[in-house]
Amino acid sequence: MDDTPQPITAHLSELRTRLFRLILAWGGAAVVCWTWAEDIFRFLLEPAVAALGIHGGKLQAIAPTEIFFTYLKCALLGGFFVSLPVIFWQIWAFVAPGLYSSERRTIVPFVFVSTLLFSGGAVFGYTIVFPIIFNFFVTFDSDFVQSAWTMREVFALTTRLFLAFGIAFELPIVVFFLSISGIVSSRQLLMGTPYAILAVFVTSALITPPDVISQVFLAVPMIVLYLLGVGVAWIFGRRRSKSSDVTPVEHP
Repeated sequence: MDDTPQPITAHLSELRTRLFRLILAWGGAAVVCWTWAEDIFRFLLEPAVAALGIHGGKLQAIAPTEIFFTYLKCALLGGFFVSLPVIFWQIWAFVAPGLYSSERRTIVPFVFVSTLLFSGGAVFGYTIVFPIIFNFFVTFDSDFVQSAWTMREVFALTTRLFLAFGIAFELPIVVFFLSISGIVSSRQLLMGTPYAILAVFVTSALITPPDVISQVFLAVPMIVLYLLGVGVAWIFGRRRSKSSDVTPVEHP
């Protein structure tokens, strides 16, 4: 592989190509997912529907176009999840030229681990946190106030949490890249753990509803994943330093 530095125009052209392929894969998957848009919607909002059902409530659509556009967003979200391997592949392919050849060969593990982490975060949120959140909000019903959630608002909250947990679980990958790119060392990352914990709790408070339980459920896994990322960065950092210390033997 050619390691000759490329001009900025070449990088922009490469970025445009990667983005085009990414959007094409996402759009194609979304078109396929449109067939199951209602099923995707039913699956996504099951925790909210179950919480409302305890009090005999149902989701409502208060605008003529609300059902159609919510189903369209469901297809887009489903297409995003289906195309995750392609998305991560394009991201890796764009940044790979700046890495050592030994690191470039980790493209398949990177795509697999990134997809697994994102999906794992989304599943964790859906199965553990979502029921807690919606059951918490429905408890504010009273004799004179009854929850009347619209499908658009509930879908928006569910999507935000899905993406929040998915992105949060990518933290080891982010830490890994910060280390191997030379921005910070694994030692600096480890020493900055107290600040990272503070940032994690602040971020959790911003992207989750205002209840302590959901914030803790997001923050604790992020802290564990941060430390995991520091460990992986330390391992690869040692390998990288050993590779850079090896100098080729010049023959006369």
